Amino acid sequence: MESQETLSGQVVGVEQDVTPTPVDVDAAVLLLGAGVTAVTHPLLYVKLLIQVGHEPLPPTVGSTMFGRRVLYLPGFFSYAQHIVKVDGKRGLFRGLSPRIMSSAISTVVRSKVKQVELLSKRDDKQTSLRKVVQETSHEMIIQCLSRVATHPFHVMSVRCMAQFVGREVKYSGMFSCIMKIFKEEGVAGFYVGLVPHVVGEVLFLWCCNLLAHFINTYAVDESFSQASAVRSYTKFVMGIAVSVLTYPFMLVADLMAVNNCGLAAGLPPHSPIFRSWVHCWNHLSHKGHLFRGSSFFFRRVPVTSLPSTRTDFAS
Repeated sequence: MESQETLSGQVVGVEQDVTPTPVDVDAAVLLLGAGVTAVTHPLLYVKLLIQVGHEPLPPTVGSTMFGRRVLYLPGFFSYAQHIVKVDGKRGLFRGLSPRIMSSAISTVVRSKVKQVELLSKRDDKQTSLRKVVQETSHEMIIQCLSRVATHPFHVMSVRCMAQFVGREVKYSGMFSCIMKIFKEEGVAGFYVGLVPHVVGEVLFLWCCNLLAHFINTYAVDESFSQASAVRSYTKFVMGIAVSVLTYPFMLVADLMAVNNCGLAAGLPPHSPIFRSWVHCWNHLSHKGHLFRGSSFFFRRVPVTSLPSTRTDFAS
């Protein structure tokens, strides 16, 4: 009996040693997040430069399969090659440090908030819609807290990347960015563009979750053999569709983070000085640029005649 208890104790001890602790899991998630952030950074860098309207490469004249003449703007690869020519391969990772810090803080905030929710969660019987509303409310709280905690680093990253337009060196290291922004704009400077970012993310959450719920509940027939498989992909598909509709909020948030901060990308003639994010939205809407930067590869502008070379076409 004693030998069996000792053996079982040893087995349990081994299992406890093998089972990863929350600290190990968090560390692995942080490392994975940092890796994904680094790999995808060139994409977001090019996207940001397109968002601020910087088009250093001339468009090419082409035609569609129906014979319609269009101007093709440079895609991601052409744009990335231009950055490499100017700044080298390391230039593709300008502004990466604040983004990695933002990713790490977001992961920690989400983890802590979810732990609190699990401790306070009750096993009430709920209707399906009520459950979706409650879960979405929890997601919204997590997202808002995460955005408030990480937005200063987002502002720093955006400004570091936007320096490519005017070739400035105003924002270099993360500590230098913090000191510059605090000295010139105070605490408010770290939260420029926060409102449209939060509004866009909240709208995305509610629209995506509610649309997925109603489609799965009323549009997918239970008698369909692949109903469960279809339901598993509904939220993903809705996420893609809703992200297109909420993109203008992200665009306005990024432009406000750069606007009137002393960089050429946020000053005339590249950009007017906006009084508020609503003013920025109205300006983009009037110009037809609310979706500028939403595409990396199919960037074209219809033309009726061969124009002279310009650098301010919308994507």
